[in-house]
Amino acid sequence: RREGEEQGGAPGTMVESRSTIAFFGTSRPPVALDLFSCPVNPPPSSARDEQRLTDGVSYNHNGRAIPAPALKELLSFLAKKDTALALAGGTTPEDVDKGGVTALVFISGRDNGLETLHVALRAADNKNTVLSLADVYGAGTFGGVRMEDSGCLAGGFEAGGLTVGHSLVYVSTKGPAAARRTPCPWTVVYKTNLADGRTERLTPPDQYDLNPAVSPSGQRVAVANFRSGEVGRLKTDIVVMNVDREAQGGLGRSILIKDGGWPTWGSDNVIFFHRGVDTKDNTDWGVYRYDLTTKETVKVTPDNIQAMTPAAIDETTVAVAVTRETSVDRTRKEQYRHIEIFEVGKPASPVVITHRTTPLADHYNPFVLDGGSRVGFHRCRTDDDKVNTTADPKKKHKDGGLAGVFPSISNDGSKICYVDNEFRSVWVADEKGPRPVHSVRNKIRVLSTTWNQDMSKDTIYFCEGTADHLQICALEGASELRPNDRNMRRLTKGKFNDAFPSSNPAGTKFVFRSTRDRSGRPEYGKYNNLYIMEDAEEGEWGEGTVTQLTDGPWTDSHCSWSPRGDWVVFSSSRDRDIVDDTNCFSIFLVLATDPKVLVRVMSLAGHVCHPVFSPDMDNIVVTSDFAVVSADPVSLPIFIASVRPYGDMFSIKLRDTADINKNKDIVEFHRITHTSYEYSKPTWTIYFGDEPNDKWPTNSGAATGPYAPPLSMHWCLGEVLSALQVLATNLPNA
Repeated sequence: RREGEEQGGAPGTMVESRSTIAFFGTSRPPVALDLFSCPVNPPPSSARDEQRLTDGVSYNHNGRAIPAPALKELLSFLAKKDTALALAGGTTPEDVDKGGVTALVFISGRDNGLETLHVALRAADNKNTVLSLADVYGAGTFGGVRMEDSGCLAGGFEAGGLTVGHSLVYVSTKGPAAARRTPCPWTVVYKTNLADGRTERLTPPDQYDLNPAVSPSGQRVAVANFRSGEVGRLKTDIVVMNVDREAQGGLGRSILIKDGGWPTWGSDNVIFFHRGVDTKDNTDWGVYRYDLTTKETVKVTPDNIQAMTPAAIDETTVAVAVTRETSVDRTRKEQYRHIEIFEVGKPASPVVITHRTTPLADHYNPFVLDGGSRVGFHRCRTDDDKVNTTADPKKKHKDGGLAGVFPSISNDGSKICYVDNEFRSVWVADEKGPRPVHSVRNKIRVLSTTWNQDMSKDTIYFCEGTADHLQICALEGASELRPNDRNMRRLTKGKFNDAFPSSNPAGTKFVFRSTRDRSGRPEYGKYNNLYIMEDAEEGEWGEGTVTQLTDGPWTDSHCSWSPRGDWVVFSSSRDRDIVDDTNCFSIFLVLATDPKVLVRVMSLAGHVCHPVFSPDMDNIVVTSDFAVVSADPVSLPIFIASVRPYGDMFSIKLRDTADINKNKDIVEFHRITHTSYEYSKPTWTIYFGDEPNDKWPTNSGAATGPYAPPLSMHWCLGEVLSALQVLATNLPNA
């Protein structure tokens, strides 16, 4: 903000202001992930046979082994570029020649919560060192706000009279997608030369790839090329290309397999992949084998299981993540995702790897180690029940988490309320620690918490009921420790779907969405419009009244009252005919005192939902699927809940906070988060500090261990600089 005179600085000087955005993730486990491995022959007999591969710092997943020749090139480059860092790592190229060091490339959240590529070095004395690729090759290639994934090693061959060195092939979202009004991914495959750091894009313009895999010879790359898809079922084709344009006479990119994903090479002539087949009720996943010589495709896994994310061991053997039974109430090991090894032609006789190590835990995305004698994977740790925070105190982007959904932070930043992962309880966390303050039983569920903007009232609004019948309730004295000092009241009545309350700054009224109709048209009862509860304390009881704010045969929802009190922002499907998309939700502003003054702020062919104002009202944060997904959803932790995931966080800078009409059809937006997980329902408040572990003690009541539900709520703490949006970081393409 430019408030130099008010803040004691020179006129026109820039003054730093910080704020907090919190949101919840639908596939990000509240218990952190780590990489592990197990022997193949003989398979494990107990938990003692499982070896931990990563150090337990932050979330670690999607590993691949680095071959010795490639590792030697990486260490040689590091020794020339940064001697001090190379010495700190404790390993040299000569150690590789002696067989004294091994390495993994994997994804970790230790870079201020960003999911980025790292290298884990293990010396002969079992000393472990973790380096980020940004440390080795610089922020020019591995910098900025982005997500990276699927690191694999290519090169190490001769072609066209040239020697092709080793390179790292990977996915990154660092480059924004081409300007368009329809959702599209930002996932692009790049190649970075390990000997000199030169980087080039392998994915053509206006195309988007996932899950690269390199052939055993190092000469070809297979990718899952994005066609279309929703949250749970991507439509991808497997495309194959050369590794080196110059030596191999171009990339020679071509579609090899229609409707396939997650490729992995059994040899230079065999590719395994997974495929989802849509049925009436769900999608059945299986692993297949394609022979490039005979053009034959055969299914490797049996029909009565869910099998995905293969990792080829050789031409006839593949490691697979398998779920044998589907159940919400998971009490048996067969109901969890486990690693099994299948041989082609023997679908009924797999080698089960993880049933005896951690039977009641999910295991994800296997990879091959030591020539196939071991199989790696990631799973949740079993000894971590603390609030996760992955923060470098020297940097300005920080990320932390609690187990829960539908967060709301108080205006003064002192406390947060949210719903537990089972939608059974409302929780409050403050300096006294997290605790449940209201619970329900039987088929009743709670959702959508929000604080009254008048903090002196200490009141939380939330929704309670079933999917078809929700009532808005108020919990007064919400942060009081003793139950007798808290008072819960229902504010709405009638068999409607009333949800997403948001109070005005004075705390005297709240806006909400409802299926009720005050316009005398019963057919509108199937739609949702916005209403204002004129008395936030009485609700509809006594002399309390409700005023209809919007009206029409569509869904208006996800409403939020502005900090100044004159505007309401909300998402609406009223644009669906304009963009010819029944799933379209756009962002609108309406004057709280005059529903005729209404402006469409942003319209995209997709879900743009849950808009919330920044505390200074200069920006709106939304959750949207405009970037579609950044990872194959079936590879992520299992999500069993009724909440729809939406994508990533984006911000929209308002053109004018005084004249509502000047904010019509804003086309500029800014991506805040880059993640493989799905984020939803943000809340935005003042900056509440760098260390949530210190502010809000450990949530001992949250589910932990391998049994933890795959829902987590976390936050971004960032700066606001002048006219910039509140961002997750101060890096250039935040």
